[in-house]
Amino acid sequence: MLRTFILFLTLTVILLAVGFVLGGIAGMTGALIFAGFINFFSYWYSDKIVLRLYGATKTLDEGLKETVRKLANEAEIPVPEIYIIPSEHPNAFATGRNPEHSAVAITRGLTKLTKSELEGVIAHEIAHIKHRDTLVQTVAATLGGAISYLAMIGYWSLFRRDGNRDGAGMLIGIVLIAIFAPLAATLIKLAISRRREYAADHEGALLTRNPGALATALMKISEDTSHSRIHGNSATSHMWIVNPFRSDWFTGMFSTHPPIKRRIAKLERMTGKFGGENE
Repeated sequence: MLRTFILFLTLTVILLAVGFVLGGIAGMTGALIFAGFINFFSYWYSDKIVLRLYGATKTLDEGLKETVRKLANEAEIPVPEIYIIPSEHPNAFATGRNPEHSAVAITRGLTKLTKSELEGVIAHEIAHIKHRDTLVQTVAATLGGAISYLAMIGYWSLFRRDGNRDGAGMLIGIVLIAIFAPLAATLIKLAISRRREYAADHEGALLTRNPGALATALMKISEDTSHSRIHGNSATSHMWIVNPFRSDWFTGMFSTHPPIKRRIAKLERMTGKFGGENE
């Protein structure tokens, strides 16, 4: 809960700063009301927001439900809901404010992997739920997106402003917001430590007793992502098992995912402890 509180507090401060620069005390007051609304809504409904963003629907596939049920029981957590995202690109994420209110979302493309690879990916997401990573991940996606949206308003206001109404200081402030508010949101997302991905990989491999299957799944997802990307909001990039959005040298510096090669190497070092083979 401490990480969640710090996230709420920090992003609220950023929202207040954006509001002050855009509208002074009145703007800051409006931003405070907006921040309170967003914080409340993010805590209780951020999972539903993200699922709706990607058009996710509950699956009717009894095989998938049984896989999730088996892994959740192995992890000793309540069984999460399982959703399907209508995308042919293989990927997945977990969401929810706690293990009692959680969901695993997988793309339609992920179901084309082998059964053991699919189990490996789902086990990774189950591990995030068990470690209570999902609240921070989902809230960061919602609030980061809100800050980026406000910064975009500031950016476009540069082209609509009346030069006689505001001073040069206002112009500079808006420029700073347009540049640094998205950067600040990205830096906050980095509070979601890369170690959490390694930990989820490790826990997922323990749940399936087949680290090699997760390793090959990560390789296949990464290869698909290098050729084409999921359409969506980049503020959710940290939620996915592999970042599904296009990046360049700059955004790569702020990636919330460890390098795929390192993740695979760690999993391969675990294979000697188990006898599982990919199906």
